This record gives sequence, C-alpha cells and structure tokens, in this order.
Amino acid sequence: MRPRSGSARERGCASAFLVHVHRRHTLLDRLGFSLSDVATRKAFVTVAIVPLGYTAVMEGGGGVGIGIGEPILWLAPAEQTSAPMRVAFHAADGAVVDAFYSASRPAGDKDNGAPGLRPRYHANYCASLEIGPNGHNLEVVCHRTV
Repeated sequence: MRPRSGSARERGCASAFLVHVHRRHTLLDRLGFSLSDVATRKAFVTVAIVPLGYTAVMEGGGGVGIGIGEPILWLAPAEQTSAPMRVAFHAADGAVVDAFYSASRPAGDKDNGAPGLRPRYHANYCASLEIGPNGHNLEVVCHRTV
C-alpha cells in the first residue's frame, strides 16, 4: 500500500485490506446470512453500517442487500439460521469504530469487545466487536498507522 500524506493523527486509521466495490478486485461477490429477524437486523444495519459508507441497496424475497451501489452483504430470512460467523468490516478511522459500537447497544447486540486496540492481532489493530441476536460476531476494524 502506498504511504499516505499527512501525519498519523491526520490520517486516523488506514486499512491494509481495502474492499473495492468494483467486482474484479474482490474475492467474494457477496456474503449471505440466514437470520431469524431480517427486519430488526435491517434496522440495525441502516444505523450501524452507515458510518462505513454502506446502505440497504436492494430488497426482495424478505431479504435485504447491503452495499455501495451493489449488495455485498445479503441478509435473508430463514427458520434455521446460519452457523455463527465472524465478519469484520473495514472502518476508515476510530470514530467509525466508536459509532458502530454505540449503535449496537439499542439494536440488542451483546458487547464482545469495546472499541480499542487489539495487540494480540497486531500493535495497531483498532476494533469493536459485537455478538448479534443470531450469534454472529460482527467486528468493525481499522489498522492504525503510526
């Protein structure tokens, strides 16, 4: 990754793992979750994921697609839900990590790690982690540059 201009303070958090919306630059076309209550999760996503730049971009069959222009995350209703997964979303800076954490409380998520550095991953790993109602571990992370 090319160095960014400005001081570390001006840059905030920068990720070494950027998600490109253009399909030819991504490993996955989309990721889907089977959930017991899509409407509640959609309400959560429209608040918590907005600071990341994502919105609900498509709906159909009771499900909702989240993304920028095209859905990259699909939430679908099901009586039997997906086995719990850990999904980490890229955050531009620590303020986005904090905003996600704050939005998670009213949505019914369980705290799985308040915003802060996680040196067990690497010295500059800044994240917030939540366990959603269906057991999925949702994380918002930025990689601080020093």
